[in-house]
Amino acid sequence: MGSSLKSATFLIESRLRDAARGNPNAYYELGMVYSSGAEGIDIDLIEAHKWFNLAAIAGNTRAQECRADIADEMSARDIITAQKAARAWLNVTARAAA
Repeated sequence: MGSSLKSATFLIESRLRDAARGNPNAYYELGMVYSSGAEGIDIDLIEAHKWFNLAAIAGNTRAQECRADIADEMSARDIITAQKAARAWLNVTARAAA
């Protein structure tokens, strides 16, 4: 595994841990990584939409704009898939916190 892939993996794992604790900045950063292909991660608009949606729900207005921007490039089915994934994430993290 190359060092850039290791750092990308570390970044994602670190942000996922923060996201699991409900950190809206982590949601936004994950959205940015998946929407831009930053850190060598493949672009995944469904995953990006999910994270931007979670950040937007938490009140991040920039995430609302980013979510709208990528939604223009997505099919209705992809957006529904992303919304379901966001709801599933909220359900899992809510149970874990209880």
